[in-house]
Amino acid sequence: MNDIPLSILFGIVIFLIILSAFFSGSETGLLTLNRYRLRHLSKIKHPGAMRAEKLLKRPDRLIGLILLGNNFVNILASSISTLIAMRLLGEAGIAIGAGILTLVILIFAEVTPKTLAALHPERFAFPASYILSPLLWLTQPFVWFINLFTNALLKMIGVDATESGSQHLTTEELRTVVNEAGALIPRRHQKMLLSVLDLEKVTVEDIMIPRNEIFSIDMDDEWEDIQTQLTSSVHTRIPACRDGIDNLIGLIHIKRILPLITQGSLDKTSLEANLREPYFVPEGTPLNQQLLNFQRQKRRIGFVVNEYGDIQGLVTLEDILEEIVGEFTTDPSTNIREIHPQDDGTFLVDGSINIRELNRVMHWELPTEGPKTLNGLVLEYLETIPEPGTSLLLAGYPIDIVQTTTNAVKMVRVNPALRKNKEQDNGSQE
Repeated sequence: MNDIPLSILFGIVIFLIILSAFFSGSETGLLTLNRYRLRHLSKIKHPGAMRAEKLLKRPDRLIGLILLGNNFVNILASSISTLIAMRLLGEAGIAIGAGILTLVILIFAEVTPKTLAALHPERFAFPASYILSPLLWLTQPFVWFINLFTNALLKMIGVDATESGSQHLTTEELRTVVNEAGALIPRRHQKMLLSVLDLEKVTVEDIMIPRNEIFSIDMDDEWEDIQTQLTSSVHTRIPACRDGIDNLIGLIHIKRILPLITQGSLDKTSLEANLREPYFVPEGTPLNQQLLNFQRQKRRIGFVVNEYGDIQGLVTLEDILEEIVGEFTTDPSTNIREIHPQDDGTFLVDGSINIRELNRVMHWELPTEGPKTLNGLVLEYLETIPEPGTSLLLAGYPIDIVQTTTNAVKMVRVNPALRKNKEQDNGSQE
């Protein structure tokens, strides 16, 4: 060693430091890769991603290889730097050489490459995989020997090193991923994805048409009245009943009876013969489950029933889709019959409107936990049937009671332009 020129020794140390930086950066780059992006790139046959994914299937072997190489080059660099220091400064140079080498390794072989790899993991991990893969095969006996002891120690604490850690996302974690996608996903698409995730939190009674608003045809009525209802209805599927919605007998599909109408052969008997059996939905069914149920049953309309079998309302496939994509109309407030825009910027709103629908079409933020209708929300807040003229501040929205009956709020006036921040709204009443 004493015969080797100092220039060659310095060159070897620099080369070893570069190798150390390679191992340090490779470790950080591979272990900080986005596993879902890696899986996607592997599926489209990206060579570097395929090699990196293969290495990460056994993280114990990968870490064993990297640490074996890193420690070997660091120790070898330390030995040669000690030799250089002794030749230049004598025995006093050993401590000086160790201090200088420690600083150099920290800056150039640890902190810098690991920081770069953490910021740009793919730039480090994919090229490194081309070197680490054959290197792992060459050093397999040494890596196996090291893992023999480390895996035994891990098993003692209940960890199986042969299995890579699962990274299944929860709903809330997936929500965060969608929110953090930024410009990668258009804002409207983000809202749709988040709405899909929210379907499991919403049940059919949150969006159903209440039973008192269900348009139906009573088959005990006179045939002329039934014909008038059929021709004037805006719905393509109409419930048919006898003496009230609780005695539901079927569903009229206009498309099925249209040929009979054109032939002039439609009567009450043929109408009943073409009724489709009604489809019932238990209350409390989450929307994501009901969407699948509609698909399996090849249905578009379901009648929500409680535990006693009483009909509570009606839910449609369109209602569920609107929870995901929003209203299908361009200006919902002018097409929803319960909402009446006024010239002064206020809105007259029917008390029976569903709160979720009101929030969706008007982009308001009234609370949806609890009562399902605006009438129920006002009554829960006031704990009494208010008199017309009563004013209150609900979730920051100024609301004036316009019309009431003995048991419900029929019409309110909402002025969203005067809405206060939620932090300022502790609830007030005049």
